[in-house]
Amino acid sequence: MQSIARNPPLETKSALRANLLESREAQGVRADQGARGEALARRLMEAIAQYPKASCIGFYWPVAREFDARDVLTVWLALDASRKAALPVVVAPRAPLVFHAWRPSVAMKKGRYGIPVPAEERVVVPDLLVVPCVGFNADRYRLGYGGGYYDRTLANWPEGLAPATIGVAFESAKCDALPRGEFDLPLGAIVTESAVY
Repeated sequence: MQSIARNPPLETKSALRANLLESREAQGVRADQGARGEALARRLMEAIAQYPKASCIGFYWPVAREFDARDVLTVWLALDASRKAALPVVVAPRAPLVFHAWRPSVAMKKGRYGIPVPAEERVVVPDLLVVPCVGFNADRYRLGYGGGYYDRTLANWPEGLAPATIGVAFESAKCDALPRGEFDLPLGAIVTESAVY
């Protein structure tokens, strides 16, 4: 577990992010293989089930040894033909994300930063977001990759219509404290292979 000062300055975000990513990379094989990945997949499915009215889930394409949530979303979609899933698309630097419809069989293309996005640009609006976490703390604050895309996206969501949020990380990404900016908000829940926060 990472240990940093209670209210560390914002400039420590970059160093903490680098340490967490290095630690995740040092694990070697994809972290979502094996028992840890299976446990996280079960917990994520249970967390999603807490939102029975969710009809569209926005999630993420896995990069940098992140947990791959595609199998969980594939199962969720198969349970009800009316359900939709979507992947985030960066349309411009420092702009809110948009979400394009995704299904397991959909054709993909390379998006900004080389991250795959659906080839068909069909915009949908999720009512539940599954968000990747580079780091997190027990208060459900998240450390991302530093672009601020999710923060801007949630801040620009129409008032009263903001989606529920579930962060996803491995327990090894838990920090005692995280540097927070003025506009950082906690996620609704964070799921790991060991716990739900």
